[in-house]
Amino acid sequence: MAEWRNMLPQEWFKYVNQEVRVTAQDKQQYGGCVYTVDPVSASLVLVTFEEKRNASVRVISGHAVRDVQLLKPGDEDTEKKMRSLFTPADSQEFSTEELEERKKNLRAWLEKNLIPVTEEGDVLRVANVLTISAPYGPEQCSSSNEIILARVQSLVENKPGRENQQ
Repeated sequence: MAEWRNMLPQEWFKYVNQEVRVTAQDKQQYGGCVYTVDPVSASLVLVTFEEKRNASVRVISGHAVRDVQLLKPGDEDTEKKMRSLFTPADSQEFSTEELEERKKNLRAWLEKNLIPVTEEGDVLRVANVLTISAPYGPEQCSSSNEIILARVQSLVENKPGRENQQ
């Protein structure tokens, strides 16, 4: 494996939602599922699920990472659990039908603006570098590419009719 800090964001993205073991500079080991990797510092955000709804979150500084070992590929269940931990409470204010309508309208708006978008369950994926989860506002956009993130968030923010959906 190439040195962690020298990897490209696309390489880090492969670890998202995967169960890993991280060996740090001091030989300390940490296990959990990768929620995200900070593209500037190469720091990992690891989530460890405990009991039913409890989870612990740990940030491991990128400069301290010596090795990241994939233990188990992520699955749809892991991705849903991770998303539910970090989904804003306001997404629970919408019915399933309302969320589906918001997703459909946002997808149509993005496509009208020539943005390549696909659906993966409850998530909209933009050009394989950005995701938008429920309730499909600018705050739910997630990407390691800050330029794309800012542009898509601006587009979502300026979507006609959005002021009626808040």
